[in-house]
Amino acid sequence: MNGNPQRNSVPRHIQTERTFFITSVAWGHRSIFQSDRMASLLIDVLFHYQQLSKYKLHAFVVMPDHLHALLTVGPELSIERVVQFIKGGFSFRVVKELGYTGEVWQKGFSEVSITGLERFDSAQNYIHQNPVRRRLCVSEQEFRFSSGSGRYEIDDVPRRLKPLGLGAASGTPKGVP
Repeated sequence: MNGNPQRNSVPRHIQTERTFFITSVAWGHRSIFQSDRMASLLIDVLFHYQQLSKYKLHAFVVMPDHLHALLTVGPELSIERVVQFIKGGFSFRVVKELGYTGEVWQKGFSEVSITGLERFDSAQNYIHQNPVRRRLCVSEQEFRFSSGSGRYEIDDVPRRLKPLGLGAASGTPKGVP
C-alpha cells in the first residue's frame, strides 16, 4: 500500500453519472486567484472543459485562494480525471498565456458526492455564499468570479436529482402504448 487514499471511481465500475462538490486549494493557500486575469483564466478553463462535454458545470466560485465547483461527471470519466483536466489545464495555460511560473495548486482535492436535491441545493448555496461569508462582497450577485453572479450560463440540476414532476424521468412516457 502506498499511503494514498483509495478511491472507488475506476470508470469501468461506474454505470451512471455522478455529481460532486469539489474544492481545490492554491499552493500554500496563497491568494493567486485574486487578480482578474488569474480568476478569469480559471473560469475560462472551467467552461472550456464543460464545452468539451467532460462534465456538466452547475455552480462555481473562484475565491482568492481556492476553487469550489459543483460538477456532474459521466460514467466514462472519474472525478479525479476531471479535476486533473481543470487543474492541469489551468496550470498549462497560466504559464503559456500569463507567464506565471510559480506553483499553482496544492496536491489533491476534496470531493463530496451529491446524491439528492437537498444536498445539491445546499452545495450550490454554499458555493454562491462563500464570497459573502468571506466579506468579499455584500451579495452573491456582486461577486463576478462566481456562477452566483448570474453572468454565466451553467448547467441545470441533473434530472436524476429532481423530484418527480420537475423533470425527473419515471415510468412510461405519455403516448406510449
